[in-house]
Amino acid sequence: MATFISHDPAETEALGEAWAREARPGWVIGLSGELGAGKTQLVRGLARGLGSPARVHSPTFALLQEYRGGRWPLFHLDLYRLAGREQIIDAGLETYLTRPDGIAVVEWIERWETNAARDYRGARLILRGELEREIHYEDSRG
Repeated sequence: MATFISHDPAETEALGEAWAREARPGWVIGLSGELGAGKTQLVRGLARGLGSPARVHSPTFALLQEYRGGRWPLFHLDLYRLAGREQIIDAGLETYLTRPDGIAVVEWIERWETNAARDYRGARLILRGELEREIHYEDSRG
């Protein structure tokens, strides 16, 4: 497991940009951490690193935001309002969590309970201060 200490939002975005250089279609990135931990900030960096011109917003109320115009489509999901696997499937989000046609980043991934993606990176963001974040991440291959 790798650990990255971010001292401000720009460093969190820079980590997302670095991850974008590794990105390939079908990759699922699961994010967990409390509100305000920097999950959406990380996605902003991913979008920028993929070359997307889109402005990234938290998809909390829409469940899914799609960002195109980069190397690959970026699907940004937020499972915060869903109670578990059954609601996620009922919302039609399962494909994004198992075999996206691009890169899928999923906030509140713990609501999904299982990882069925072939290429998966799990990340936990921890608040360490007003601006500082501790980010632990690990890859697995299905």
